[in-house]
Parts: sequence; structure tokens; C-alpha cells
Amino acid sequence: MFKVRKVEMVNKTFRLSTDLVKRLAVVAQEQGVSMNNLVGQCCEYALGEMEKISKAKLDESLN
Repeated sequence: MFKVRKVEMVNKTFRLSTDLVKRLAVVAQEQGVSMNNLVGQCCEYALGEMEKISKAKLDESLN
């Protein structure tokens, strides 16, 4: 069943290099998403990759 969910958001301020912001702006425009959406997705992806690496290191140390 379809259920509408409201994601709670919070405002935070981060300092990013001018070059990174320009690169993010280009990608966001090309993909048709907001900068906020893109940055959030980038963070989620990076955290997921960190978790994979941590798990792989743990598995490696157990063997």
C-alpha cells in the first residue's frame, strides 16, 4: 500500500570550496535535482561506502 512519508529535515551550514560548489551545481543541473538533494545523496553514498569498507576490514580481520 502506498504511504506518503514526510522526511524530517534540518538546516545546517557547511563550508565547501568554491570549486566543489561549482562542480556540484553542474551535476545538479545536468541531473535535474536540487543542490540539497545532490549533496544529501552524495553523503548517503559516501557513508554507505564507509560502512562497506569497515565491514570488509572486520571480515578480513576475522579470517
